[in-house]
Amino acid sequence: MKYNNTLLTIIFCGWLAINFTLPSECSARKKRIVFGGGPAGGTFQVVANSIQVYKPVKNIKEYSLKAQSSAGSVENLRKVNSGKSDFGVVYSGHVYQGRNGLMKNDPKKYKNVMAVAYLYGAPAQLITRKGSGINSVMDLKGKKVGVGNAGSGAFANCELFFTHMGIWNNIERNAMGYNDAAAAFGNRQLDAFWLFTAFPSGAVIMAAQTNDIKLIDLDNPARTSNFYQKYPYLTELTIPAGTYKGVNHPTPSFQDSTLWTANSSVPDELVYKLLSLVFSNDGLAHMREQKKTFNEMAVKNGTKGIITPMHPGAIKFWQEKGVL
Repeated sequence: MKYNNTLLTIIFCGWLAINFTLPSECSARKKRIVFGGGPAGGTFQVVANSIQVYKPVKNIKEYSLKAQSSAGSVENLRKVNSGKSDFGVVYSGHVYQGRNGLMKNDPKKYKNVMAVAYLYGAPAQLITRKGSGINSVMDLKGKKVGVGNAGSGAFANCELFFTHMGIWNNIERNAMGYNDAAAAFGNRQLDAFWLFTAFPSGAVIMAAQTNDIKLIDLDNPARTSNFYQKYPYLTELTIPAGTYKGVNHPTPSFQDSTLWTANSSVPDELVYKLLSLVFSNDGLAHMREQKKTFNEMAVKNGTKGIITPMHPGAIKFWQEKGVL
């Protein structure tokens, strides 16, 4: 009886080994690839999640791509540079500043971060009321302005632009999120508020329900003050007429570009493969189903806003597509 129990134990352990150990060994044959996204619920994280769940990406035999949340652009820059992340979503401005040792309070040069593709733009938007007398950014002097959350990209870019224009210290700054700013604007506690996000913005839509709003032209002052020359990662764009209620004319502005980046040691063939899948017709349709912001993703826009070195696998792909 004791012999039979020992035999049964051996058989059971063998069964466990076959059913649990072997599949783990098989799955371990795929190399794990980390794609840095952003905070839960944010667009950066949607990028990483959307690529991770795309079936053709999941079916790649050699690699297993895993989306990993992060604090956002700057953290992704640092993790991609160190190799803790293979890929990451990073603003073009941070890639440029990082490679050139221009990050605020951080002189390190992040040379291992290479651009892969343009994803979508984060445009500047300045909202005020019709009849307010505010017709240009210079008219904000002495006004109460929502400038974005302290520590946010919106706040940083507002400080950058308004300082360049010489008005940062001449306005009454209110550091707050978009929805809070829209509410304060609706209650006439603010004369204007700033956003740095894809349009249409829910906060601006909310503001337009209670006020007759207008958007301020930001491209003209940027162009005439050499802002683009000083910050070459920023590019001009136009917010189309009808984007917001009551704004029936196009409004020129500028944007930073959200980029897919890779560590320089990521194999060329993997970068090329992923681009081939994600920027196929089916891949782009999949991405656009995840979020309207990704409607900008297109082969023709693939290298838009990139002013830093590209990964060799990306260069090969975009050259074949005739974009480079």
